[in-house]
Amino acid sequence: MKAEAIGRKTASIGNSIVNNTLLVVIVLLIAFAGYALWDSKQLHQAADKSNYSVFKPTVEDNGKSFRELQAINPEVFAWLTVYGTNIDYPVTQTTDNVKYVNTSAEGQYSLSGAIFLDYHNSDDFSDFNNILYGHHMARKVMFGEIGDFADKAMFDENRYGNLYFGGKDHGLEFFAFMHVDAYDSSVFTANKTGDARQAYLDNILEKAIHLRDIGVTIDDRIVLLSTCSASSTNGRDILVGRIDDEVYDEMAGIPPGDDVSTNQIAYNRECVVENIPLWPLLMIVVMTTLLIVRITDRNNRRGRPGDMAGATG
Repeated sequence: MKAEAIGRKTASIGNSIVNNTLLVVIVLLIAFAGYALWDSKQLHQAADKSNYSVFKPTVEDNGKSFRELQAINPEVFAWLTVYGTNIDYPVTQTTDNVKYVNTSAEGQYSLSGAIFLDYHNSDDFSDFNNILYGHHMARKVMFGEIGDFADKAMFDENRYGNLYFGGKDHGLEFFAFMHVDAYDSSVFTANKTGDARQAYLDNILEKAIHLRDIGVTIDDRIVLLSTCSASSTNGRDILVGRIDDEVYDEMAGIPPGDDVSTNQIAYNRECVVENIPLWPLLMIVVMTTLLIVRITDRNNRRGRPGDMAGATG
C-alpha cells in the first residue's frame, strides 16, 4: 500500500510539473502573440502619413513647413501625393538605393523606411524616366496601396496626383500599371537618354496591365512608383504617371453629380479599418482556449474525492 501511495504521489507530482510547464508555455506564447500585434501596430503607426502632415507644403505657408522638415533632414527634397489614396509623403534621395529602405524621412532608423528617388535620377525630375521606391505595407501606409491599382476600377477612378519639388506643385496623371520582375533591367534603369527613351516607353506600354492613352511621348517626364508585390516573391507593382506643369485638383476625376463630402467620408471610414495580421490573433485565441481548458480540468480534478484521497496518501 505504501509503494502504491508513493507511486500515486509521484504520478501526481509528475502531472503537476507537466501541467505547470504547459501553462507557462501557453502564457509565454500568448505574450509573444500580443507583442507581435503591438509591434506590428507600432511599425505601421510610424509609417502613417499623419506623422508627416505637419510638414506638408501648402500654398498658404509658401513651403515653410516643408523647409522645417528639410532642416531636420536635408535629403528630403520633394513631396508625393496620389489622390484617392493614403500616399501623401515626403520624398528623399541619397547616394545609393539602400539607406532609405530602413531610414525614415526624418533621418531616423525605421523598418518602414521612406519614399526615395533612384540615386541615378536628378532631384529636379528633369530626366525622362524617374523611379520612386517605397515599401509595400499593410494598413494603407507607404506604398501599400500601389498594388490596389491592379483592380481596373481603382485604376480608372484614381487618375491624378501631385508632386511638389523645386518650390512648386506639379501635376501627376497616371497612365499605366505594371506587374514586373524585380530584376527586370528593362524597367529598373533610371535616367534613360537619347534613342533609349522610345524603347523604354514602348516597353512600358507593352507590359502594362492597365493603360490609359494620354498621349505620352519621349519629350515628357514620367515617374514610376515601385513597390514589392503581394502576389509574387520577386514581383514589383508599378504605377506610372506623367509629370505635368498643370496642377490637378484633389477632387479631379470624381464623376459629375457625386456628393464629394459623402465620397470622402466613405473613403475615410474605410481607411480606419486596420489590416491586423491573422496569425497572432489565431495564436491568442487557440492558446487562451487551451489555457481555459487546462485550468478547468485542473479544478475539476481537485474536486474529485478519489484524487483528493490519492493526494493525501
